[in-house]
Amino acid sequence: MTALSFLLALATVALVMVVAMTGAWLVERRTGNSGWIDSIWTFGLGTAGMVGSLLPFGAGPMSRRVLVAGLAAAWALRLGLHVASRTRGISDDPRYAKLKRDWGADKDRQMFRFLMLQALASAPLAMAIVLAAHNPASTLGLQDFVGVLVFAIGVGGGAIADRQLRAFARDPANKGKVCDQGLWAWSRHPNYFFECVLWSAYPVIAIAVSGYGYGFIALLAPIAMTLLLTRISGIPPLEEHMVAKHGDAYRAYQRRTSALLPWPPATG
Repeated sequence: MTALSFLLALATVALVMVVAMTGAWLVERRTGNSGWIDSIWTFGLGTAGMVGSLLPFGAGPMSRRVLVAGLAAAWALRLGLHVASRTRGISDDPRYAKLKRDWGADKDRQMFRFLMLQALASAPLAMAIVLAAHNPASTLGLQDFVGVLVFAIGVGGGAIADRQLRAFARDPANKGKVCDQGLWAWSRHPNYFFECVLWSAYPVIAIAVSGYGYGFIALLAPIAMTLLLTRISGIPPLEEHMVAKHGDAYRAYQRRTSALLPWPPATG
């Protein structure tokens, strides 16, 4: 991969994300339900990764490009459909709803600006997919299969966590309670933890011992995802909402349960 092809790939994935998030903004304006934003973002990022993988930006063999594009597609379908199914049952996402209340009459313009920043901030994630796809190693090897294994652990763990939470919420006996069962007894956000694991798969595939310095840039993906989920749009606003909803019950859950990394709950 040359410097020019790297920049072309970056411009391509950024354009795809800008188009996707413009669509998300239009859908939010029309429906009033900001929950669709995350679903559209997921499908947009998956599309950006697939496009960047399959276009000839580097010297990666077609087998690796198709493999990595398939990983991006699998992630987008699993998470995007999950978020979409959840969104159909709500009138608005509480995190975005709070932002809209804070923005007041200027909410449409501020939301567009926010989503454009989100689109551009997604570039490290999309480029990690592209860089993994274009690792120039001529054939698939152990490194690729380890990356697929890491990806499978991330996707599988996230799916289990989502299924456990959904089953808990559907049980009438749990109405008004905080989910602290299964993986949720060991982490307050096991779905986020496995999302961070999943994005670690791309640098595993991308990094080459020599001759492909761009591969190390893929390390930005798990770093960016971890910062996003733990410091910006994931845990902080969600936990604020959960404390407002459940009060002392959630505060007690916070005291005994790890925020992200699965860990035995504290006792006493």
